[in-house]
Amino acid sequence: MMSQRRGIHLDQSELLCKKGCGFYGNTGCQGLCSKCWREENQREKQTQIQEDWALAERLQREEQEAYASRHPKAQPQPSITPFSKFEERKTKEKSSKVNTVTKFFSASTKTPSKKGAPFEAQSSPSSSSSSASRRSSVDSDHATREFIDFLKPLKSGREVFKQCRAFTESMVYKRDMGADEQSECVQDFYQNLSDRLHTQFKGSSEHVESVMDEVEKYMMTRLYKEVFCPETTDDEKKDLAIQKRIRALHWVTIEMLCVPVDEEIAEVSDSVVKSITDVIEMDSKCVPKEKLACITRCSKHIFNAIKISKKEAASADDFLPTLIYIVLKANPPRLQSNIQYITRFSNPSRLMTGEDGYYFTNLCCAVAFIEKLDGQSLNLSSEEFERYMSGQASPQSPQSTGASSCPPGSTTQVHQRLDLLAGLGERQEQVMVKARQLESDLIDWTDEVEQKVQSVLESFPPETQNPTAIEASGTTSAAASAIDSDNVENEHLPPPLLPQVFAG
Repeated sequence: MMSQRRGIHLDQSELLCKKGCGFYGNTGCQGLCSKCWREENQREKQTQIQEDWALAERLQREEQEAYASRHPKAQPQPSITPFSKFEERKTKEKSSKVNTVTKFFSASTKTPSKKGAPFEAQSSPSSSSSSASRRSSVDSDHATREFIDFLKPLKSGREVFKQCRAFTESMVYKRDMGADEQSECVQDFYQNLSDRLHTQFKGSSEHVESVMDEVEKYMMTRLYKEVFCPETTDDEKKDLAIQKRIRALHWVTIEMLCVPVDEEIAEVSDSVVKSITDVIEMDSKCVPKEKLACITRCSKHIFNAIKISKKEAASADDFLPTLIYIVLKANPPRLQSNIQYITRFSNPSRLMTGEDGYYFTNLCCAVAFIEKLDGQSLNLSSEEFERYMSGQASPQSPQSTGASSCPPGSTTQVHQRLDLLAGLGERQEQVMVKARQLESDLIDWTDEVEQKVQSVLESFPPETQNPTAIEASGTTSAAASAIDSDNVENEHLPPPLLPQVFAG
């Protein structure tokens, strides 16, 4: 059994960050957690800046040497460094990005808020047509009202809302920014706000977590259209690729994946349907937390189905193959875009720890497994795998199981159904021929029996009847004659005298 699972088995240590920080990693971050991923990106960017600066200096030096060799008598010109501002520009961009985030957390003296000023007055924009059109959205307005209602009882609620509103409106004008840079800005805002709540506002961990959940819900609902599957990324291309890949793997069965689920059980089948519904519903949510909640519900239904089927608690080796099977059956829309969106804009603490982070990491592993799936992973030869992928053969052909795993409307399924109908027609003709032959044989047998009975009756004439029957018949006739003779004699006698009942 272990050899059958060699392509799907995943040790729990493989779910953790490759840096060894103890948090969960995911394939979207190359096996790193979101914190280590950001640190690695910043380190790579800094290295790239230094390499670009070194290259610029080398090119400038070579240009000056070439110029000096061509004009030896020319007066030395002052050093013109067109690349000298390269590092300054990069530093300015980085500092401006940090200032953009940190300035929301500095005390503002230009527009002091009144203590009695309602949140609704602060939530209205100055004079931005794009903000007005954005808040006309029903979802955005609803999220704003819920966020305001949540912050009203809090002492620091007004300041939190002010900072979140300003940052959200500033992000709208950065649509041309790369997805990674947008993610970095949002994650920096999360971190700075969380630190401020812990220090200045003296909030407990539970209080800070609840506030950050509402902050994420408010911000990402308003920014969803701008940051989900942006044009600057290849998320849409990846969505089409994984969707095509899953469609090509429609023939994969439960037995091939060693899924310990018995769908013949009604309760198990119901859990499978619910898990498929939950993973499909993920695309309809706007908030990363809500998308993660769909993944968590899907995973819990999977554990329930395994528990009922095996009548014991499910293990990680049972969960991952079943999750792969559910993803293959569901083929969720925009799967890669949703995974990237969660990775970029979810609260990092939720992805690194807890059940949401664990289930999300398993989903990333399942998608990576599907992308790299081969015959060895399913205990098939490379020839069989290629035949199944091309549609030339099916592991559930009518000759073997009487069913077909081809998708409805496919050419392979049509030919299989036609062959099946032709075979049924031939079998029906054979049954009808045998039925007519049986009917003819039955009629012939009936006629033969009647002829034999008639011949037997004719072979015994009436004279050769049983003597006992003849004697009994004679006795009966004599008794009948005696009775008739008595009746004749009695006809000549006078009627009997009646007794004199009444006296004269």
